[in-house]
Amino acid sequence: MARKRVEKKVDLTWETFARDLGLNLLRAREAKGLSQERVAHAAGIAAYTYQKFEKGESRPGTPMNPRLTTLVALSQVLEIPLPELLPAELPDLTAGR
Repeated sequence: MARKRVEKKVDLTWETFARDLGLNLLRAREAKGLSQERVAHAAGIAAYTYQKFEKGESRPGTPMNPRLTTLVALSQVLEIPLPELLPAELPDLTAGR
């Protein structure tokens, strides 16, 4: 079931968005019964990188910012449409510009 996107701007940080995306990856992977290693290999990334993504990080203390190609590959491996993999609310990245 597709979720509706929230069009309003919300007070959301990139860190929160990255953490929520990581939780979505974790839930989708567990729902498919796949290991982190299997998902990473099939998506063409290192297992360590995928493990960090599930934590919402790229390096300790740094929120993840995966490439679009990586997100598309992960959505295909997990058999979930990319919009459903992303958190419902998006951070306002233009604030203060």
